[in-house]
Amino acid sequence: MESSVTRGRPSRTSIYERLDEAITDLNTRFGGLPTPVEAEDIWSDLWHQEAHHSTAIEGNTLVLNEVRKLLDEGRAVGGKELKEYMEVVGYAEAAKWVYGQGLEPGDWTTGQLLSMQEVRAVHHLAMTPVWNVAPHPHAYPSESPGNWREHEIEPFPEGMKPPPFTELDVLMRDWVARVDDLRTDGDVPFPERLAQVHNAFERTHPFLDGNGRSGRLLLNLILARLGYPPAIVFKNERSKYLTAMRKADAGDYGPLGELIARAVTSNLYRFVVPAVAGPARLVPLASLADPADGISTSALRVAANRGRLKAQKQPDGTWMSSRNWVNEYKAGRYKR
Repeated sequence: MESSVTRGRPSRTSIYERLDEAITDLNTRFGGLPTPVEAEDIWSDLWHQEAHHSTAIEGNTLVLNEVRKLLDEGRAVGGKELKEYMEVVGYAEAAKWVYGQGLEPGDWTTGQLLSMQEVRAVHHLAMTPVWNVAPHPHAYPSESPGNWREHEIEPFPEGMKPPPFTELDVLMRDWVARVDDLRTDGDVPFPERLAQVHNAFERTHPFLDGNGRSGRLLLNLILARLGYPPAIVFKNERSKYLTAMRKADAGDYGPLGELIARAVTSNLYRFVVPAVAGPARLVPLASLADPADGISTSALRVAANRGRLKAQKQPDGTWMSSRNWVNEYKAGRYKR
């Protein structure tokens, strides 16, 4: 595996290892990923973030506060086109379904990690609200949300050409089987196997519209069923994400795997670990950072090194602290 190393930046291998360590810690110390019922606040934060950023990648212009008002209060603030509000509503409905089904699948699957029925259901949920107000102008009635496309797709500017629509049913059955193989260990690092699966869906382009949104939702359904928090690609990473996808089109899955690993680890430290740990449990400093309050991970590390923040250094060099200790540090950081 190629390791991407630049000055001051961790290698790709270390990023993958950090994700493995974080998931192991979550499972051994905190009992694994909590269900949406057990930890509604965690999933609510993830839900708002994902609905905003994943639709923004596709060009939606609602800002995060407008998304929160829309989803929490049903108020369409901001004076945007109805289509944009419905894009967010559809994505949010699908994401909420994904979170629930990811951890408590019920009767949807029969031993598979993902079923064809679920692939169609995710697209139907995500696209129906916007389709009702602004359907694809060239769609046949049989290409409505949840149904495979019956049009050929022109090559994308970067050169990728989706397969003929006549091959979709077979290709998607193969794709679902490929997803199931994620549960077996392989020589390729897990994030890069995820990247292969995600990229294969996007290259197949099974639907007439909404493939990017559906692909990211399905990636998160897979992650949840394997015990990982969702990967949210933030809108300011759009260019990096699309570049990584183009490299994956050419068979280089490292950049996309790294992006996915970083996104999952970030959500784990930012949303999940602080909530399940409670105020007294020791967690990595990344779980205690609060950029909005000017408390970055590096600032906490400096404070720990100087003895201003109560913390413990692990044998691997990782600093651990607690919410209570960070609150003590924040209360006294301006005192002489």
